[in-house]
Amino acid sequence: MNTTHDRYPSRTGAKAELLPRRDPVIYSQPDAAVCSIPLTPEQIRDYEQNGFLVLHELFSAAEVACFAQELDRLRSDLVLKDSGEVINEPGSGEVRSVFRIHAISPVFELMARDKRLADIARGLLGDEVYVHQSRLNYKPGFRGKEFYWHSDFETWHVEDGMPNMRALSMSITLTENTACNGPLMVMPGSHKLYAACTGATPADHFKESLRKQEYGVPNDEQLTEIAERFGIVNATCKPGSVIIFDCNLMHGSNSNITSNPRSNAFFVYNALSNRVAAPFCNQLPRPEYIATRQSIQPLIPRAVSMAEYCAADAKS
Repeated sequence: MNTTHDRYPSRTGAKAELLPRRDPVIYSQPDAAVCSIPLTPEQIRDYEQNGFLVLHELFSAAEVACFAQELDRLRSDLVLKDSGEVINEPGSGEVRSVFRIHAISPVFELMARDKRLADIARGLLGDEVYVHQSRLNYKPGFRGKEFYWHSDFETWHVEDGMPNMRALSMSITLTENTACNGPLMVMPGSHKLYAACTGATPADHFKESLRKQEYGVPNDEQLTEIAERFGIVNATCKPGSVIIFDCNLMHGSNSNITSNPRSNAFFVYNALSNRVAAPFCNQLPRPEYIATRQSIQPLIPRAVSMAEYCAADAKS
């Protein structure tokens, strides 16, 4: 257990409460080693105020086709299914998530280092970055279950030992995210409050939480207050778009009972100075495929055409 001062206590036996954020949202400073943010001033302002930003159709149709091909390959990889890195939907048994895609897939390894993504992460976080977590979320048609309301940081802090709110997520849409097929829902501005939760973290909590999270989620009173203050927005967008959201933004998604799957690639960029330590709970760290701990290295951004890479790979 992490014995350093806990700036964001949660699941400690204390009552559930909403606490003010104690970290910046935008970290870049004019004299920082990494300070250039490849976004417009308006986009930076919106991200700081709302905690999320949608970059519509950042990737081309050819690139999206490349991603979709890799999406299908990983879903049908029998060896991968036995690795523990594939999470199935409760009930149906269909693939819900595939983890550590930046390490097991050349396509998604290049996507994680794509300058269009990595330079934004480095700029907003004001530091070199590494991939704390990556995964594919499939949410198949008819049977794709919900992801309940939560702040990612609460889990990354308590169960992974991430010290501060100096991380962000990027969700790259591989299919259209409509208002009906379980898109990401966010509470704009909620990233400036920290929802400290009740309960204690069970042993091997990750084995159930990746299928259905029950610990580390705000209670009804907290969620009601946050929703009444900030409202709820659907992050709908076309394939190839990128949803950037702060690590502490309250978000979730409904079940998908339409015939249209909602598949996204998901990368968590953490500042190198914010690397994980021991968890802030009395449990062992989660496995490496869920939270990078053993192989933390600065990400080197690359300018690469994913469509050209896939075309060359197909010929080889």
